[in-house]
Amino acid sequence: MSEGIQLVVGLGNPGPDYENTRHNAGAWLVEQLARQQSISLSKHAKYPALLGRGTINGQDIRLLIPTTYMNLSGQAVGPVAHFFKIPAPAILVAHDELDIAPGTARLKSGGGHGGHNGLRDIIEKLGNDKSFQRLRIGIGHPGNARLVSNYVLTKPPQQEREYIEQAIDETVRVLPDILSGNHNSAMNRLHRFNAQN
Repeated sequence: MSEGIQLVVGLGNPGPDYENTRHNAGAWLVEQLARQQSISLSKHAKYPALLGRGTINGQDIRLLIPTTYMNLSGQAVGPVAHFFKIPAPAILVAHDELDIAPGTARLKSGGGHGGHNGLRDIIEKLGNDKSFQRLRIGIGHPGNARLVSNYVLTKPPQQEREYIEQAIDETVRVLPDILSGNHNSAMNRLHRFNAQN
């Protein structure tokens, strides 16, 4: 059992041109969680983000989707964490993950940015503290590193999008365990799930 989560962040790019692209998988998860828990996400005057607050399983949780571009995600996460005195291990960042297939999601505690520009900026804005939790939502890999930039900024085919949404649905179901810090139980359930099986 580790520390509980106080802030759930969903990464993506702002605006209608990007909202259905693979890079926005993290934002899709937070939007789904907000809908399920009837938590209103609204623009904040002080931070470049959509913010919401609610009680999930008796825990006070803030939800955040940065309204900056992906590579500036830390401009919202850093100040919000600082203002509300939320330590890095109590932050869960949901993001798209090239290294795992659509239809799967993985929980990870700490680590580097793995080339993900959103994670890179968050680490920097948290004073190089890498100890926050990550929720990696599989989007698959185009097979060639040169194709990655275009791949993450395009819409997945319908079948792929359905796989991703099924993984998000399963993640939302195990989130109470994640939020309470019961990561082993959450991992056991989540890491067994594969929408493509």
